[in-house]
Amino acid sequence: MNKIFAKLGLTSLTLLPSLAMAAPAVADKADNAFMMICTALVLFMSIPGIALFYGGLIRGKNVLSMLTQVAVTFSLVCVLWMVYGYSLAFSEGNAFFGSFNWVMLKNIQLTAVMGSFYQYIHVAFQASFACITVGLIVGAIAERIRFSAVLIFVGVWLTLAYLPIAHMVWAGGFLAQDGALDFAGGTVVHINAAVAGLVGAYLVGKRAGFGKEAFKPHNLPMVFTGTAILYVGWFGFNAGSASAANEIAALAFLNTVVATAGAVLSWTFGEWAVRGKPSLLGACSGFIAGLVAITPACGYVGVGGALIIGLVGGLAGLWGVTTLKKWLRVDDPCDVFGVHGVCGIVGCILTGVFASSSLGGVGYAEGVTMGHQVWVQLFSVGLTIVWSGVVAFIGFKLADLIVGLRVPEEHEREGLDVNSHGENAYNQ
Repeated sequence: MNKIFAKLGLTSLTLLPSLAMAAPAVADKADNAFMMICTALVLFMSIPGIALFYGGLIRGKNVLSMLTQVAVTFSLVCVLWMVYGYSLAFSEGNAFFGSFNWVMLKNIQLTAVMGSFYQYIHVAFQASFACITVGLIVGAIAERIRFSAVLIFVGVWLTLAYLPIAHMVWAGGFLAQDGALDFAGGTVVHINAAVAGLVGAYLVGKRAGFGKEAFKPHNLPMVFTGTAILYVGWFGFNAGSASAANEIAALAFLNTVVATAGAVLSWTFGEWAVRGKPSLLGACSGFIAGLVAITPACGYVGVGGALIIGLVGGLAGLWGVTTLKKWLRVDDPCDVFGVHGVCGIVGCILTGVFASSSLGGVGYAEGVTMGHQVWVQLFSVGLTIVWSGVVAFIGFKLADLIVGLRVPEEHEREGLDVNSHGENAYNQ
């Protein structure tokens, strides 16, 4: 998302009481329909996109636990978002949080308009972003964490990490005032989730047998299906962040196509060169790497810039899940940090470069140079890493104190499906 308040013009009377004498804003039916479709596409990314993608990556004895975690955290975030999340993220407040003015969506009239579409659709669209962000985290802590601990962590982290960072970037808060560019969620979604997942992976610890036993994806066709769903849904994610069916949405749409294709090719050929064979898993990972890398940039850069971001993102993601993962000595089953963290960082930084009008982008704010914009991007990345990391540490520690983070080893070895949920995905 762009700096949402400036971009949408705050046309709702609910948002600008000072304009109470102005003519009531009217929603554009085409933009309203466009945003509803984009919202549905982003929801589709979580259920079933993330669920199938992650479910195929882990072992068969834990696939139902993954699907359950994604589905239930999705629902928990939806409820918390409507109760207080939207208000704290997007209502007027200070540099870090909104106010409680829209708790339970009170004071938002049925006919309230944000930009050219109804504000209720904005509530739902932003809820879908919050849901998928939390869904990304669970891939890093899969196959050994207690279900109850996941739910406790989600409540803490959503409140103290996702909401303030969303407010800082998209609701005129601290980073927006600093000039940070994040069109659709490089910092708010991908880096934010990846850092939380990395902290969780360290605190929960490695899976029993990690490094001694082969932990291979149990169902690559499931991974491919999840990838395909994520790819289609991502157009709602990126194009929808233009907040209207306009030329910026078209640019974001095309850039998403180009960057993703470039990342698939760079990952595939990079893996082919290093390992001797191109793999389906590598191609699927390339899709995600490209989608993540272009997310913060898609509405700001030209097509040439998008292609370069995709090519670099594919190689960066490959490096993240191979070399960096070994350096970090972390057990991240779904490579959340290696793909979403690394490619999110790359995409955010390169946004500052390729947004330049001289390189085909839409240009910087008046008086801003490339060097300054890149510095602002680096600062926004650094702040997100620190903020999310600290809150994640607190959230996981609280969960550990209340219920304990880890399932017993015998339950882990037998599988979470049967021990945590009393079910089996496949006939034994």
